[in-house]
Amino acid sequence: MSSSRTGRPPVQRASRRPSVARPSRENPVQRLYTRARKAWDRPLTAYYLILGGSLLITVLGLVMVYSASQITALQMSLPGSFFFRKQFLAAVIGTVLLLIASRMPVKLHRALAYPILAGAVFLMALVQVPGIGMSVNGNQNWISLGGSFQIQPSEFGKLALVLWAADLLARKQDKKLLTQWKHMLVPLVPVAFLLLGLIMLGGDMGTAIILTAILFGLLWLAGAPTRLFVGVLSVAAFIGFVLIKTSPNRMARLACIGATEPKSGAADCWQAVHGIYALASGGIFGSGLGASVEKWGQLPEAHTDFIFAVTGEELGLAGTLSVLALFAALGYAGIRVAGRTEDPFVRYAAGGVTTWITAQAVINIGAVLGLLPIAGVPLPLFSYGGSALLPTMFAVGLLIAFARDDPAARAALSMRQPRFGRKRAGGAVPARGPRRWNTMRRRAPSARSSGER
Repeated sequence: MSSSRTGRPPVQRASRRPSVARPSRENPVQRLYTRARKAWDRPLTAYYLILGGSLLITVLGLVMVYSASQITALQMSLPGSFFFRKQFLAAVIGTVLLLIASRMPVKLHRALAYPILAGAVFLMALVQVPGIGMSVNGNQNWISLGGSFQIQPSEFGKLALVLWAADLLARKQDKKLLTQWKHMLVPLVPVAFLLLGLIMLGGDMGTAIILTAILFGLLWLAGAPTRLFVGVLSVAAFIGFVLIKTSPNRMARLACIGATEPKSGAADCWQAVHGIYALASGGIFGSGLGASVEKWGQLPEAHTDFIFAVTGEELGLAGTLSVLALFAALGYAGIRVAGRTEDPFVRYAAGGVTTWITAQAVINIGAVLGLLPIAGVPLPLFSYGGSALLPTMFAVGLLIAFARDDPAARAALSMRQPRFGRKRAGGAVPARGPRRWNTMRRRAPSARSSGER
């Protein structure tokens, strides 16, 4: 061993460690975007968005119905909470329907398609029978159930069309028949026109527009060629033009688009203009819950078709943007469910429900903003009306069931563990102990006692 002049062993220098490249500091905005994108890509994102978004819209709608309907109830010599109690009862029943629909298997949903369609057609035809059907605001689309309770069968026609058409298109796709235009149109378009005819007999063009949007959404999902799509759209547009041109009331509503004065020529745009007044007076954060001025007799249908205007007046721009964000999240989740599934029935049904809710929200909000004619359709899950709330909540339950049925979502749900340890095989819940003991027990589930062989 060599030594130095002093007799001491030479000092060996430690080898330098290879320099490790330091991770570059990520921009906070980019970091936030990365985290948000990871959250969006999780398997249960659509499930939580549909469940949470629909419940938030329903709860906020109950609050706004109570606020917007008090003056109307008092003017009718009714208790101030009259409309709120009816809407709350409908929300409770709708929640039960949502839970039932969310737990039903897909096969049972498909089995219910034909009975629901037959029941909807029967009730919509029953509306036109004298002595049974009743007229509300000029539309013969209601059946009285006794007392103050009424039902609008055309609202259930939307759900019937979605389920029946999804089952029909799925069966034809399995048989590879959708490549022929005859099988794509028949019997889907004739049945849809039957429902539209029964609705238009009562004069409710708003619901007919929603049903037409559902039909075109289903045809688009089925891959209808452009010429076929444009042909059906042209026929529907021509029929709509004739119906609008032959009705002075509908022509007056069309003339109120963008109106800023109650009298726009020969048309009376009182409701449209006062809806704009309500939105304009709300400001950023609104005048406060319950402090609306327009609901004191100035704004007709403040708790039904124009509840979005009262929301803008009392909760301001922040409240209206929150409602829009909730509907956007619900629509995105529905599109995600329809786009990620391999089951054709789930794809058509989820796409139909998403088209239904999104189109109805756009038409209602567009009318309140003065961008579209007033069609007389409620804001889904938000406006007053049990006939509209019940089928819509059942449809939301469909979306929840489809989101849970996704393979990745099922795997994520099965991997979730109870917060306080697992249950034993016999069903008995173990006594609570320290968190560390539970962790060790999971690591060594087959540990034996010292005296056991």
